[in-house]
Amino acid sequence: MTPAEARIHAPEELPDDELDRSLRPRRLADFVGQQGVKDQLAVSIAAAASRGDALDHVLLAGPPGLGKTSLAQIVAAELEVQFVQSAGPALERKGDVAAFLTALEPRAVFFLDEIHRLPRALEETFYPAMEDGALPITVGQGAGARVVTLELPPFTLVGATTRAGLLTTPLRDRFGIQHRLEHYVPDELARIVRRSARLLDVQIDDGGAWAIAERSRGTPRVANRLLKRVRDFAQVRGDGVITADAAAAALDLLEVDHQGLDRLDREILRTICEKFGGGPVGLSTLAIAVGEEAGTIEEVYEPYLLQCGLIERTPRGRAATKRAFEHVGLDPPGPLRLV
Repeated sequence: MTPAEARIHAPEELPDDELDRSLRPRRLADFVGQQGVKDQLAVSIAAAASRGDALDHVLLAGPPGLGKTSLAQIVAAELEVQFVQSAGPALERKGDVAAFLTALEPRAVFFLDEIHRLPRALEETFYPAMEDGALPITVGQGAGARVVTLELPPFTLVGATTRAGLLTTPLRDRFGIQHRLEHYVPDELARIVRRSARLLDVQIDDGGAWAIAERSRGTPRVANRLLKRVRDFAQVRGDGVITADAAAAALDLLEVDHQGLDRLDREILRTICEKFGGGPVGLSTLAIAVGEEAGTIEEVYEPYLLQCGLIERTPRGRAATKRAFEHVGLDPPGPLRLV
């Protein structure tokens, strides 16, 4: 993992996030935000539990860090069934799939993260397992080969993906329950921060929770990560209580501004605005100008800048919006068509 990908505002899980597992909500009632998804899941879970059936297969899509894994664990906890976890890239052979599925208990939840990275040959192995509860296995080779069908217990496949568009239609259509998770608003993130602070035995007031929430890019994982950094600052340079002033001072030290942008984000914006007059500028040129890999800019930095309306992709390259000039404290060089 490169330093850019390991930065504090990366929504992907980092090695030091291992401690955050204790902060995951255990029940739907404890899960903050995504109210529509929660309400629909609650109905589906209650109906399946009352019938004693396995829940229909569930597909959870959305950006990283929004709680897809937590929701999968909650589904298993609410149904009081076994929870088994794997990831698309970890499954390489049909034998890997068979080992997982044949070991499942009845009505178990099998969580498959990054399901869009599942090899196509293995994807087709899941079709009969999801629809018919059967797993065809080829035994032997050549003319003597024969197909043996293994009967599977009823189970629920919960797939999680950050790239729903990469899923094939046959696989996507086999999920009876499909939900997309959206970024959180600051009020919801502030509730998450206060809950995490209680679990970490950290004193925090409403102002401190809000200061962390508004700079968390709408992502609970980032909010919890910032909470731990601010906690350290409050213990070393304060009285241990996270107030609005303490949180603001800590986040300023981390170079995270009120928009949730860090130093590297602002450097990209300033480069486009100052050196290239607001653009458009080609991705490779921009990468050289800021001293970063083009792929890293495109995959790590750009998504949030685009989401905030600070830059846009054009046929000729990346261009800064009026809002970007305002954010870096510069005047636009003449009329801009972007807002």
